[in-house]
Amino acid sequence: MPNPNLVGTLDSWEANAAFWDAGMGFHGNEYWNLLQKPFLQKLIPVDEEHPGRTRILDLATGNGLASRFLASRGASVVATDGSKEMLKFCKERCTSDEATRMQFRELDVTKTEDFESLLGSSLADGGFDVVLINMAIMDIETLEPLADALPKLLKANGIFVATMLHPVFFTSHGNRIVEVLNDPVTGEYYNVRGRVIREYMDVKPWRGVAVNGQPAHQLYFHRPLHELFGTFFNKGLVMDGLEEPTFTDEHTEVRQEGRPESSRNYTQIPPIMAFRFRKLE
Repeated sequence: MPNPNLVGTLDSWEANAAFWDAGMGFHGNEYWNLLQKPFLQKLIPVDEEHPGRTRILDLATGNGLASRFLASRGASVVATDGSKEMLKFCKERCTSDEATRMQFRELDVTKTEDFESLLGSSLADGGFDVVLINMAIMDIETLEPLADALPKLLKANGIFVATMLHPVFFTSHGNRIVEVLNDPVTGEYYNVRGRVIREYMDVKPWRGVAVNGQPAHQLYFHRPLHELFGTFFNKGLVMDGLEEPTFTDEHTEVRQEGRPESSRNYTQIPPIMAFRFRKLE
């Protein structure tokens, strides 16, 4: 159930919308281009030979990076967000071609009534092939309204896809460490990067920032994996995809040697997790 003492989640995104849009722009940052987009393409099938046939509901779309990417591949997309400002930027970022396959709706994923209203509208007629929520689950206080709605929103064999900050390494309050070690053969020193996890099972919501300099803090909600996945297992959905995208040594253009604490340099630790559930009926 929502915690009445935790308020301002959407208010934070309203305050941060212009800052976030300016940072993401039309093409997104390296997290989008190197970690999120390739795995969304892998997990979400789009019938590109028949534009408009694949119907996708994009929740918490932000400035629409995922919605626009999927629409550019030929999907018919309903882009939603609980933040009016974010939805405004999503509309403004659409190209004329993308806009022909996109519709927009304000929807707060923590409100059952917002899902019921969508389900009662023509936008949801026939159901969706895909429901997507990209990099937002850790920002959402309660997942129950979403989980309850998914079996009604999805067509038979439809899929629910999500990406998020990795629960083990990031929302668990894991601390980044850099150790300086000496090679016993050459005598030369080198850095080894890792994380120390002290809390995982029970981590209270905490305020942080996605990008330094943003106008307002945002709330993060941690869920251990059994709790996170159990929310959707309990609704009869079946997991059939799990990925742990990470920066690699091939991504030399985004490595930040001058900032040893940057997650771009932790090539053995995935910053995000992507998963897919399916409705089998």
